[in-house]
Amino acid sequence: MSATDPNKYPIELLFPDISAHKNGNTGVEYYTTFDSGVAGPHVLINALVHGNEVCGVIALEHLLETGVRPKKGKLTLGFSNVAAYQAFDPAEPMASRFLDEDMNRVWDVETLDGDRTTYEVERARQIRPLIDTVDLLFDVHSMQHKTAPVIVAGPLDKSIAMSRRLGTPDIIVSDGGHAAGKRLRDYGGFGDPDSQKTAVLIECGQHWEADAAPVAIDSVYRWLLMHEMIDPEVAAPNLRPLPPRQRVVQVVAPVTVESENFVFAQPFTGLETLAKGELIGTEGDKEIRAPHDGCVLIMPSRRLTPGATAVRLGRWVD
Repeated sequence: MSATDPNKYPIELLFPDISAHKNGNTGVEYYTTFDSGVAGPHVLINALVHGNEVCGVIALEHLLETGVRPKKGKLTLGFSNVAAYQAFDPAEPMASRFLDEDMNRVWDVETLDGDRTTYEVERARQIRPLIDTVDLLFDVHSMQHKTAPVIVAGPLDKSIAMSRRLGTPDIIVSDGGHAAGKRLRDYGGFGDPDSQKTAVLIECGQHWEADAAPVAIDSVYRWLLMHEMIDPEVAAPNLRPLPPRQRVVQVVAPVTVESENFVFAQPFTGLETLAKGELIGTEGDKEIRAPHDGCVLIMPSRRLTPGATAVRLGRWVD
């Protein structure tokens, strides 16, 4: 198969039936809150912003099936783009990322308060009042290519610091988001440096690779342990060894697709490091080259449609 064939990665994970969680108890379908009755933060672990990213579903199912409950504060477990998830077809595994548009590009106030009526915007509007009550968000994702897991901490020091406290995975990406729209992890107070609210997004590996599930399970238990919502003995059976150290890669520029003619120069999968001037891709007669030595390619995309991010360019800062 070609390097851009979306079926080149085998589907190694089962897609659980989550219909039993539809009613929840929050007034928002597929969102359930457990209230400890003890003062503490409202923590949300969120899955399925993209409908073909199953590792977050598996991690939340693990928490629900084992009966994990918070010692303090509130814990909400939620599944976002359920309709896209339920439309998943193994023959077209990339097609159910969303129904109408990327749900992780609609979290700006102008869009949410505007007139757009796509499925993803309407679903975001349903979830938004609940999101507004959340203090700490952990958003579980996966990636198109088989690349080492990363934390996408965004541009703020508070999220980078929390990613360091989490301790895994070993790569933290500090970035400013996408030209196509705002992510959930940057919405409201999560993206405000003066707010106590904080969000972290984890990319657990390739969408359907077997190892993405234990990475996701490890991360959600570590998130709860970090915020003292569960005891160490509850988390311990589900944890993987921590990496010896974490490194931060700072995004210095995105490469945004401008036309239907964008082509990568090589079958990049992510975290490749290029020398200044090395060819990244072409768009018609335009060449896109590495702007500096040690240029790290972050999450090159297969969805090379105008306005989308083709790849982000970074440099190691730690």
